[in-house]
Amino acid sequence: MQELHDAPLAPLTTFRLGGPAARLLHATTDDEVVAAVREADASGTPLLIIGGGSNLVIGDKGFDGTALRIATEGFALSGTALELAAGEVWTDAVARTVRAGLAGIECLAGIPGSAGATPLQNVGAYGQEVSTTISEVVAYDRRARETVTIPNAECAFSYRHSRFKAEPDRFVVLRVRFALEDAGGLSAPLRYAETARAMGVEQGERVPAAAARETVLRLRAGKGMVLDPEDHDTWSAGSFFTNPVLDAEAFEEFLTRVRERLGPDTAPPAFPAGEGRTKTSAAWLIDRAGFTKGYGSGPARISTKHTLALTNRGEATTEDLLALAREVVAGVRAAFGVTLVNEPVTVGVSL
Repeated sequence: MQELHDAPLAPLTTFRLGGPAARLLHATTDDEVVAAVREADASGTPLLIIGGGSNLVIGDKGFDGTALRIATEGFALSGTALELAAGEVWTDAVARTVRAGLAGIECLAGIPGSAGATPLQNVGAYGQEVSTTISEVVAYDRRARETVTIPNAECAFSYRHSRFKAEPDRFVVLRVRFALEDAGGLSAPLRYAETARAMGVEQGERVPAAAARETVLRLRAGKGMVLDPEDHDTWSAGSFFTNPVLDAEAFEEFLTRVRERLGPDTAPPAFPAGEGRTKTSAAWLIDRAGFTKGYGSGPARISTKHTLALTNRGEATTEDLLALAREVVAGVRAAFGVTLVNEPVTVGVSL
């Protein structure tokens, strides 16, 4: 297992931000991952798990502890059952399942990061979430000090949330297992209106899975959501804020603020979110609060392609990024009474 000291962490993140780690370990097997975690726990050393680095905001001072980079490999497909090692590159795994003619994760193409991170956030986009196809998660339980297999029903999946996110210091994901669908090369039914429109079909229809993947990649690229080292709009964590989910009272208060600010006929995006709750669009809120594409004058700015992405234009620091994020949060709260919540995990800093 490779070990480095005073090791830069910024190159391991899609933001390309953050200071060094006191110690960096590079693990390529499950046994190495478990050994590193056990060692850190036994010594009381702070531990930072890094996969693809696409959902991390690391402070400029870095991390005074052990950073563990999970770089395990493993793609095993048996019929419609898929097992991925935590370190597998997610975009590559999606492409391989589509080539195999299987459906279920084709609309999650282009999402940066590793497979092991997908259950933490219940990664989702364009009408799909991994919670609908994950069958079980194999993880090291730091409390029980053993490797456990957790079935889907015990993962407590919800919108951009899970048991693993709720207990961030307990589980280290080693493998993720999926139950995909053989639909004869077709996709799962398209649930997202934008995808269906782009393909010229109705929501709920199936299309060739490969075509669905290519369409999603094209849509994501148009929003700066596909990694490109030459495009600073992709030096981001993708969507920086989650879409707010409001209870009935909060949603009515929100509607009142919208009508006062934008006129009585303005109808914000609204989607049922269960149990009398409504989800609205963070991107819509940000834009209507005055933070349009390209907003900012410093080295951290809103993407020129999508208002939901905060970006490093090349010379930013983490503090530059956080200053912009705080400005957006305060502006949206002042305009609409809604507090945005950051999606990326912060390390050594907070909004």
